[in-house]
This record gives sequence, C-alpha cells and structure tokens, in this order.
Amino acid sequence: MAHDEGLYATRARFMFDSGEWIHPWNSPHHKTPGIYWIIALFYKLFGVNELSVRLPSMILGTLSIFILYEIGKIILDRKIAWLAAAIFSVEFLWLQYCRLGTPDVSMVFLVLSGILLLLKAELYPKQYSKRYLTYNLLCFLSGICFGLGLLVRSFMIILPIIALIPFLISLQRQHSLLKNPYLYIGFIVGLIPTVIWLWLSYLHYGNGSIFQLLDFVFQVGSTERHGNGIIFYMWNVPAKSFPWFFFALFGLFLIIRRPQAKYKSILVGFPVILFIELSLISTRLSHYSLCLFPFIALLAAVGLDALTQVKIIKGYVSYSFGIIGILLLFAGIITLFIDDLEIHKYTTLIIVLGAGWLILPIVWIQRHRFDTHAFYQYWLAGWLIPVWFGLAVLGYIGAFNDYNPEFRKFIENETVAPIIQSSPISLVDVGGKTGVLINFYTKNIAARVNTLKEVSPNNYAWIEESKINEPINSHVPYRAIGTVKGYSLVQVIENP
Repeated sequence: MAHDEGLYATRARFMFDSGEWIHPWNSPHHKTPGIYWIIALFYKLFGVNELSVRLPSMILGTLSIFILYEIGKIILDRKIAWLAAAIFSVEFLWLQYCRLGTPDVSMVFLVLSGILLLLKAELYPKQYSKRYLTYNLLCFLSGICFGLGLLVRSFMIILPIIALIPFLISLQRQHSLLKNPYLYIGFIVGLIPTVIWLWLSYLHYGNGSIFQLLDFVFQVGSTERHGNGIIFYMWNVPAKSFPWFFFALFGLFLIIRRPQAKYKSILVGFPVILFIELSLISTRLSHYSLCLFPFIALLAAVGLDALTQVKIIKGYVSYSFGIIGILLLFAGIITLFIDDLEIHKYTTLIIVLGAGWLILPIVWIQRHRFDTHAFYQYWLAGWLIPVWFGLAVLGYIGAFNDYNPEFRKFIENETVAPIIQSSPISLVDVGGKTGVLINFYTKNIAARVNTLKEVSPNNYAWIEESKINEPINSHVPYRAIGTVKGYSLVQVIENP
C-alpha cells in the first residue's frame, strides 16, 4: 500500500473502529471527511482490507471512462469519443490512481459528471416547458456534483470550477446558465454535508476546525515540496501520459484552428486554465493533475484521428515508433545481462513495449491489403495494444498494488502472518510512514501505548527498533519475532 493511500485507509479505519464518523481525532483535522466516509462504508460492507480501500476508486474510475465517452459524443462525435475513452483507460497515472484508495479519482468522477450534466442541459431548448423542467433538473444535479466535490477533495475542487468559467460564459448567450438559480441551489445542496460536518466539528473543537482547513489550503498554495518547481507539470504530465500527451498537443492545435468549434471553451479553455492554475500553486504533485487526463484523452483522440487522414504523417509516425520499438527491444535484451534485480523487473516491460510498437510499421507496410476502414482500426490498435500489454506487465510486477514489497513479504511470513491476523497487538508510539502500514495491516490493535512496559506479558507489540533499548523500555523482557523497515514485532515475556 502506498503511503498516501495508507493515510486515508488508516483514518477511515479509525472512524470505523471508533464508531465516531464526525470528529474521531484528538484535534481538528485538515481535510474534509468525504473519502474517509466512503472507505469506512466499504469497510462496513466488505471488511477492513485492501480491496475495500481501493474498490471505490475502481468503480468511480470505470464510470468516469463511460462518462468521458458520453461527453465526447456530445462535443465531438461517436468515433472520437470511443477512441478518447480507450486512451483514457490506458493513461498510466489514471490507471494507477484507479487502483489507489485516495480522493483524486472520486473528484474527477464528480467533475466529469457535472460537466456531462451541463452539456446535456445545453441540448434542451428553453422554449419547451417539459424540456425546460429537465434542463433545470440537470443544472441542479450538476450543481450537486460540484458541491459534493468540497466534501471529497476539500478546496481542490475550486480549481476545476474556475477552469469551467469560460465554458459557462460560452453557454450564457443561449441558456443564461450563469443566471440559472437551480445550478446554485444544487451547489448549495451539495455543500450541505460539508456544512453539517463543519458545524459539528466547530461545536467539538471550536474555531480550530475551520482554521485547520484554511491553513492546509495556505500550505498547499505557498509550500513547494520535493523541489517541484513551476515547470514540474511541463515534464511530469507528458511523462505520465506518454505517448498521448503529444497527440493531445496536436489535437489542441487543430481545435484552436477550427473557427467554428462549438465547444472550444471546454476542450481548450478547461485544460489550459487548469494547467496554469496547477503550475501556479506551490505544492505540485503528480496526482493533482489527474483532472487534466480526461481532456488529454479527448484531445489525443482528435489528434490521432486527424493523423489517420494524412498519409505522409502516418508513415513517418509509424516508422518513427517502429525505430523506437527496435531500440527498446535491444535495450531489453541488454538488461538481461545486467546483474541487477531491480532492472530485471522492468526487462519484460521494455521488451513488450518494443515488440508492440513494431505493429505500427508492419500495419503501415501492409496497408495495401486492407480497405480504409480496416486500416484505420488496425493502425489505432497498433497504438493501444502495446500500451495495454505494457500496463498489464506493470500490474503483474506490482507497479499498481505493491508499493512496499519489503513490508508485504514480512507480514506474509509464515511466522508473522498468524500473529498479524488474529493476535491482539499493541502499538508502542508507532508513527511515520511505516507506522501508517502497521496501523492498517494490524487486524487487532489492542492498545496504543507510549512504552513497552505498558504491554502485558505474553502479548505482542510493534515498537520502533531504535526505542527498544531506551532506558524506559530496556528492562522489559521480550522475544523478537522480526524486524521490518525500522520497526520490530516483539512478544513481551514474564520476568524470570
């Protein structure tokens, strides 16, 4: 389990175990509780395990792909919408976070749902009374989606809302959408759970509940992390969406050049504004950019579809990626002779991608054997198949679900596993990144204590390795079960 995912999982578990879903913390919390409630609900349905943590993102991520298809049908056409959905489903960062129990995919789902509802509302003429009722209902539901975004992702929902303003203004002439009261009523209704939670937290903690939320926003807006400067997304987004980002740039260029593009404000305005907003915020992390990825897929579909109409470019691109495929194959073969297990883990991926991208020049060379429609399908398949296989290999080697293999192997050890699964275990001042994993995977937490002497004889405990020999713990006899990532699992024994 990844660290951030572990934080959400353990906080949700703390809610679930305590039965206190509003203010389980000793002090005010810095995030709204939407994702904790969702995960805790899945704990109630399926038990406390990794699947329960990740299932909400899996479900909402899958639904988001279908929603993007519906959006693409409205603003582009059915063929490009299908291609966009296919590309979206194989974007690396998106697929990765669809397997993580974090709020990012949930927010993307709400944003895409809100946009789709607005687009469908825009299709209904105001002059027909029955359709006007449907129009208002769609605006109301769209408002709810954006209001719920605050509950799930705190103030990060403000960024996509701002990025939507050009689109809302573009619809103003036909539908006066910005003056529609039902959009705002829906937004207020969507805010109700957050407002209730804030009020109850205020009654429990005082002003600190509000100040913590605002302080976190200030930190995100003013604190740079990991040295990720203002150009971070300029290389990170292309890397995490390769090769689709470069087709998206071509698609963006084509949409900008189309004078009559009806939905230019959503296809161009939204991703460009959101990209600028994300770059200006001081805290820049890969997952903050996830809202861009549906629109990268849409624009990439536009660009890739356009390339199928240009014979010369198709040939150059096919041969270029064929050369890249050959280079990857050679690189994969070379890595077989390098004595490094970490490199060997990615050898299969390199060879699969290299072999897969040879499909493109092969299809191009054999183009005279196919009719136009068949060639179009085979050529697009030549782009998607290597990425699908590559992602499958990444899944096989654990890139999407095995973020701490050392810890996993330890808790699956035949000696440790029965203890972790069934025995009561105390946590002795457990903290840090490894502490997050310990809190989640320890099924039966007996107590959280400060010293080893508070643990009863014959009971088990997790304790930081460096603290075992501290004076306050050194006189306590124990039997070491094992050590992992700086923490020891021990059994306290009686004094002889």
